[in-house]
Amino acid sequence: MSDIPALWNKFLSEKLIEKIPNKLSLEIYCIYTEYEKDHTKPYTTIIGCKVENLDEIPEGMIGKEFKAGKYQRFVAKGDTTKGCVVQEWLKIWNSDLERVYTADFEVYGEKAQNPKNAEVEIFVAIK
Repeated sequence: MSDIPALWNKFLSEKLIEKIPNKLSLEIYCIYTEYEKDHTKPYTTIIGCKVENLDEIPEGMIGKEFKAGKYQRFVAKGDTTKGCVVQEWLKIWNSDLERVYTADFEVYGEKAQNPKNAEVEIFVAIK
């Protein structure tokens, strides 16, 4: 639980969004992938943007492609600094959703610009 806030802190404090070439928008994606088994086991978290292509990947960054899939959409509403996104994930984790643990992601778009009153979309891969 401490790794993800540290990753966000690095992304924001070092203004890494400005270093991502070929961005299609300024939406920020937080992707959870490479699950060892499920959300209780190790997995990889990536923060970045959707890009036109992976031709140019700056040093220290990675480029990743994901296959299309079936997703269930959730929306976390509230104060992101007070854990509204984590609270939505707790509901997801405690649900009976038939997840496939390929790649899940959050989208921080226009409605997430005000952290005190944000809407963050969460997409969970399902069967």
